[in-house]
Amino acid sequence: MEMLLHFSCLRFLLFCSMFITTFSVLDPISVSLLNLKAELIDGSNSLSDWFESSGEIPPEKIQACSWTGVICNNNSTVITGLDLSMKNLGGEISRLDFDFLNHLVGLNISYNLFSGELPGGIFNLSNLKVLDFSRNNFSGQFPSGISKLKNLVTLDAFSNSFSGELPVDIAEITTLRVLNFAGSYFSGPIPSEYGSFQSLEFIHLAGNFLSGNLPPELGRLKTLTHMEIGYNSYLGSIPWQFGNMSELQYLDIAGANLSGTLPNYLSNLTKLHTFFLFRNKLSGQIPYDFGKIKALTSLDLSDNLLSGPIPSSFSELQNLRLLSLMYNGMSGSVPEGIAKLKNLDTLLIWNNYFSGSIPQDLGRFSKLKWVDVSTNNLIGLIPPDICASGQLTKLILFSNNFSGGLSPSISSCSSLIRLRIEDNSFSGDISLNFNKLSEISYIDISRNRFTGGIPTGIFQAFNLQYFNVSNNSELGGEIPEKIWSMPLLQNFSASYCNITGNIPPFHSCKSLSVIELNRNHLSSTLPTSILRCGSLKLLNVSFNDISGSIPSDKVFRLMDTSSFIGNSKLCGAPLRPCHKKESGVERGSKRTQKIAWILITCAVVVLLLLLILFGILYRRRGSQGQWKMISYRGLPQFTANDVLKSFNSTETMEIMPALSGSICKAVLPTGITVLVKKFEWETKRSQFVLEFINRIGNVRHKNLTRLLGCCYNNNLAYLLYEYLPNGNLTEKMGMKRDWAAKSKIVTGIAKGLCFLHHDSFPAVSHGDLKASNVILDENMEPRLAEYGFKHLAQLNGGLNAATMYWLKEDEFSRAIKEELYIDIFNFGEIILEIVTNGRMKNAGESIQKKQKESILKEIYDENEANSSKSLQEEINLVTEIAWRCTTTRSSDRPSMQDVLKLLSGLKS
Repeated sequence: MEMLLHFSCLRFLLFCSMFITTFSVLDPISVSLLNLKAELIDGSNSLSDWFESSGEIPPEKIQACSWTGVICNNNSTVITGLDLSMKNLGGEISRLDFDFLNHLVGLNISYNLFSGELPGGIFNLSNLKVLDFSRNNFSGQFPSGISKLKNLVTLDAFSNSFSGELPVDIAEITTLRVLNFAGSYFSGPIPSEYGSFQSLEFIHLAGNFLSGNLPPELGRLKTLTHMEIGYNSYLGSIPWQFGNMSELQYLDIAGANLSGTLPNYLSNLTKLHTFFLFRNKLSGQIPYDFGKIKALTSLDLSDNLLSGPIPSSFSELQNLRLLSLMYNGMSGSVPEGIAKLKNLDTLLIWNNYFSGSIPQDLGRFSKLKWVDVSTNNLIGLIPPDICASGQLTKLILFSNNFSGGLSPSISSCSSLIRLRIEDNSFSGDISLNFNKLSEISYIDISRNRFTGGIPTGIFQAFNLQYFNVSNNSELGGEIPEKIWSMPLLQNFSASYCNITGNIPPFHSCKSLSVIELNRNHLSSTLPTSILRCGSLKLLNVSFNDISGSIPSDKVFRLMDTSSFIGNSKLCGAPLRPCHKKESGVERGSKRTQKIAWILITCAVVVLLLLLILFGILYRRRGSQGQWKMISYRGLPQFTANDVLKSFNSTETMEIMPALSGSICKAVLPTGITVLVKKFEWETKRSQFVLEFINRIGNVRHKNLTRLLGCCYNNNLAYLLYEYLPNGNLTEKMGMKRDWAAKSKIVTGIAKGLCFLHHDSFPAVSHGDLKASNVILDENMEPRLAEYGFKHLAQLNGGLNAATMYWLKEDEFSRAIKEELYIDIFNFGEIILEIVTNGRMKNAGESIQKKQKESILKEIYDENEANSSKSLQEEINLVTEIAWRCTTTRSSDRPSMQDVLKLLSGLKS
């Protein structure tokens, strides 16, 4: 009996232990997710709560339902969603057992660092409605079988690294409404089957390597409201069938190599509010019937080969806010009805052949913010009410034939930030009420006929950074006394203005970088207070009546002689040395010597003139017919003589601060200002040099400076670059910027470098990436300069075509990779320089030896981020990129494609 009782107790304990075990065993789904976690790289510890709980969980419950990113039903018995987006996760997801997740309705793993192939098992999740794996680095062929997702509504694969063609079978999913394959390196044509979607509302295929003709079958997409398929390289024209997409509201086929004319049938897209076809090769006239698209708010047809007038029917587009037709070959007058468009805020028609006057009612009925009609053949006056709404920020009218004075509307336009009216025939006083122009930062009124001097109240424009009034030969007056006290002024140019008087003292001039006062009638001495200008790069006072000595500071000794010549009483480096005053006896005893020197000098001058004359005759005879001219996109078809004449005129070429090497500014015959770089080579290498220059000339990206043209002979070239007057990043590095501006500059540099490394075929390494080779355009957008010139220098030094660092996609040599790795290292250093306002310069190697936390603390302090968690997160991201880019082992550095994907996490 006792033994029987003992046995019963033992059996009861065994039963209890089995019961407890049932409650503590982890469910299979949670085990599967833990296996996934073990495979991933969780740099931010985002999945810290993914672990087996020690508490008791009922057997029907799923423990993972309490974990980050796991979405379950109310009873925690079924996982319906998995959201691991923006968790800074990396690695591969091949070990995830999708069979346990067959109830998933939504799967979102976007904004991470996942790599490897996308596992085809995802397509077994037959209940999925939303699948988002965008902004990762999945590679290889897109797996087959996606048509099994019969309930799928949204597929977002944006920004990955897939190869091969777009999947065709996705067109079998009748429920699909959103399809995003953009920015993922797909190649081949758009499948014609994509015209058979029954419910599709949104399609985004832009930024791939798609080719071939646009399939006319896409015109069958009757439910489509949004189409972006640009930034690819198609063949042929826009199919007229696209006009059948009756519900379409947004159409973007920009930068797509399209040719042919604009189909008139597109005017049937009456619900279209955004229409972008810029940066193609479209020709012919804009169809008159486009005026029927009454819903249009944004129309951008810029950078094409369009001709003819602006259709008068555009006066019917009463919802239009943006009209951009710049960079075409259009002509005729601007329709008066354009001024009646009450919603118009941006009008960009520059670089065409428009003539006549612009509508004098422009601005009276609309809230204009940006008007650019520069580089046309326009005449007449500035519309009197162009700033009537008080919202105009940019007025760009340069290189036309405008005349008259500055209207009161402009003179007191308090919203104005940028005013460029140079190279016209404006006259009268410079009637700008600077005390009311509180936002103005850039003014160029050069090459006009203004009189009455520079207004004395200019110092009241506290935000003014750039002021150019040069080549107003009858301006007269004196330099305003308080001009140098302006807190942000960087560039002051007043050459050829008939200015008299003295140069005012420099009380405070910390930001001044360029002062151009040459060819005036200034007298007295250079104020010694000019030494307070710590940022000064150029002071040009040539051909005045300045006397005394040039300050002996190093910055003046390094300036070119041309900045000071033409002042007979001025001495000191870089001119002749200054001598102490001599006594009367000494002066008398040297009179004979002076006369002798005068005679000798005259003889030498005559001899030099004869030699120069013979040299010119010899050069003309020897080089006649050898000079040739290439004009790239955006430059009129000048002849070589047009360009060379511009160089010979001292009034159109001035020495500018060196960006890298010797670069000069010149004004071409139509008034276009360019930067000129001179380059020489051995005659036997002409073919390779010109091939490379043509390669650079055809490069187009918004974050690269543009090579506009090349004037060359057998061994010498003048390279003509667009002139960007805001200077380079080195000059602006000390300026206080908010985080949004810094991240914009970092991202812009990365985009330009990524284009050179990955989107140029063959690819080009920059070769000399540094802050001084980053130029800022009128929107303070960064542009890379001097890219690829290291290759030219190497070529000139003796390399042949076989050893040129021009690479093809499948021929990445070790030397090429190292060149790209050096670019990436330099990019990391520039990041550190930007985020610390220039304090961490050339710090790539040193930060690898420091604790990351201490560096972050320094950057937090520099950007006043100690109280902002979101700002700290962005700083962490950017600093991490800099850290990775400057790692010692070059092969560990990320590619610029990877860098851009990381930067896509910035909120700014």
